[in-house]
Amino acid sequence: MAELENILRSLPRTTIVERRPDYLRAEARTLLGFVDDVEFFLDASKNLLHMRSASRVGYWDLGVNRKRLEMIRSELRRRLG
Repeated sequence: MAELENILRSLPRTTIVERRPDYLRAEARTLLGFVDDVEFFLDASKNLLHMRSASRVGYWDLGVNRKRLEMIRSELRRRLG
């Protein structure tokens, strides 16, 4: 979770708004000023990280949330091996 927090802190226009040992929630602002909610839950018993990124408004985000999670997942794999 510490490495995930470091990645989130490095993202532009992204603010961590809640953190617990097994949970992180952040807000990511788009270039147009919209806010996306980004959440992570670590299920240590299954060695599994649940990830969610979603727009607060609208029906289509041009794939921004999926790209964000793919980038975070890729960076986690690179850093953690």
